[in-house]
Amino acid sequence: MRIGFDAKRAFNNYSGLGNYSRYIISNICRFYPENECFLYTPGIADDELFNEPEGTTIRMPGNGIWRRSGSFWRSFRLTHRLNKDAIDLYHGLSNELPFGIHKSKIRSVFTIHDLIFMEHPELYQTFNRKIYESKVRYGTRVASRIIAVSEQTKQDIIRFLDVDESRIRVVYQGCHRQFYNRVSDESMQFIRKQFALPAEYLLYVGTIEERKNLLKIVQALHQGNIDFPLVVVGKKTAYFNQVKQYIERNGLPNIIFLDQLQTSDLPAIYQGSAGFIYPSSYEGFGIPILEALNSGVPVITSRGGCLEETAGKGGLLIDPNDQEEMIHAIRQVLEKTALRDHLIREGGAHALKFREEQTIPSLYNVYLESRHD
Repeated sequence: MRIGFDAKRAFNNYSGLGNYSRYIISNICRFYPENECFLYTPGIADDELFNEPEGTTIRMPGNGIWRRSGSFWRSFRLTHRLNKDAIDLYHGLSNELPFGIHKSKIRSVFTIHDLIFMEHPELYQTFNRKIYESKVRYGTRVASRIIAVSEQTKQDIIRFLDVDESRIRVVYQGCHRQFYNRVSDESMQFIRKQFALPAEYLLYVGTIEERKNLLKIVQALHQGNIDFPLVVVGKKTAYFNQVKQYIERNGLPNIIFLDQLQTSDLPAIYQGSAGFIYPSSYEGFGIPILEALNSGVPVITSRGGCLEETAGKGGLLIDPNDQEEMIHAIRQVLEKTALRDHLIREGGAHALKFREEQTIPSLYNVYLESRHD
């Protein structure tokens, strides 16, 4: 089978959608090497971000107008390229398919990670939200199968987009294999020294944006008089200024922002932490939680929705809008040894259901279903 992948995020995105794309492409090629895999991207921003599997073919726009407008090529010209390459099945890895694919003989599936722009439209500019909605509605209309990364996302697809449940398949995400193994003492010491990490710290990993509630974590530490360092790893958005202002106004020295990280640094940073906190108001899945579970770290996250689904019994669940509950949970994770051990043990067992030995065959079965409709 000749499989095409939307590889834009794999080559250009350092966070969630990029991680998902690299995970899917790498593992499909590893588990099913009999297929020919084509990777379509409008460009490659960082040659070191993704080492594409051996034997894959990379396709980018040629010279001229398509190279100058890669996004336009990806949305409106890609179907032409897929036809030329005689692709049997195309997987849109990030909420969209190229327009016109329904007029070809190519079978298609696409992954919907979340519908945050529909659940919380106030967080998006009107123009961007309309573009996102147009793309996802087209995809749900023409795809052979729709992949949801969690049961929560599946229910959102049905609720917002009125899609027949029979066309949706839940295939969980996974995290990079680097989080499965313990970091050596030497590597741990090197990372601690390189980033000047404190001996103990609470950890947050994720984009610094309003719905992920970093400010509420900082407020809980301050209002709860919890004198314990918080290490923050994540891309900064305008919301970061609110967090920074609160820290400066209240003179909080224990909030540490790490920049210039490589993804290979993360396992040591996770494993060196006393606990991981991720009280997001809305997510499609929550890969950082899975990274923490595999790292043997107790997790605090939000009750309800997909984060409870991802964390399982390895998560201490809270209402992110209840400051007292958050304060209490942080104290429990930092002080209660028996609870910590329980969360780590249950989290490690729960994480096994998201290993690629489970997820990739499930995904490939969706491919086969789509081919034989």
